[in-house]
Amino acid sequence: MSLFEELIEGKKKDKQIVKSFETKETLSDQIFEEKKGHFVMRDEIKKRLLEVSNDFIESLGVEFFIHDVVLTGSLANYNWSQYSDVDLHILIDFEESKYEMDILKEFFDAKKNVWNEKYDIKIKGYDVEVYVQDVNEEHISSGVYSILHNKWIVEPKKDNPNIDDRKILEKGEEFGKRIDHLTQNPKEITIDQLEDLRKKIKEFRQSGLESGGEYSYENLTFKLLRRNGYIQKLLKLKTQLKDRKLSITQ
Repeated sequence: MSLFEELIEGKKKDKQIVKSFETKETLSDQIFEEKKGHFVMRDEIKKRLLEVSNDFIESLGVEFFIHDVVLTGSLANYNWSQYSDVDLHILIDFEESKYEMDILKEFFDAKKNVWNEKYDIKIKGYDVEVYVQDVNEEHISSGVYSILHNKWIVEPKKDNPNIDDRKILEKGEEFGKRIDHLTQNPKEITIDQLEDLRKKIKEFRQSGLESGGEYSYENLTFKLLRRNGYIQKLLKLKTQLKDRKLSITQ
């Protein structure tokens, strides 16, 4: 495939991804079923996700009181699609630990990354992503389901948000070009330059979540970059740069 054809295919895929942000008429019937006018998680899904969370908790090697295990993200909402993940969050109280919060976050992030890379678990075709969350952290998501207690913490509402496809695609392309520039010139950049871009993308997304919620164009732009592989490109490049920094060549 020529470079021009790859460019066309990339733009086509980006449009499909942005299209997937539109809301559906109902929640995913593979994950939920309707009972007495309310959606509840299917028993087989609930049972398997609890098994997954227990396996992850055992892998930590440290005992913590588990306040809840929840499903969040698009699969707990009306904007689920083929690109969705099973976002499984294990809630603990960071303040109950004798360790500082920054240390705990780094520990759990490291454990999460190792576990998610080691296993390729799928629920009805959706990748499972496990995350440890502080129970005191604010719920930004408009859909949060307690698997442990089998009830909604934040029940999603079906609405029709105004999604500006053009704005998302333009901003996604802008970030994409910056990431491409870094990945195409790995010998000319530093980890600090890469981290600077990662920080900009993170703050860009966070500002959108705080001001406009899940459907803000900032958050949807981030989702576009994650689903089209650009966030993974940054993470892979970071590993390459660290390998280079810590190696001694002949």
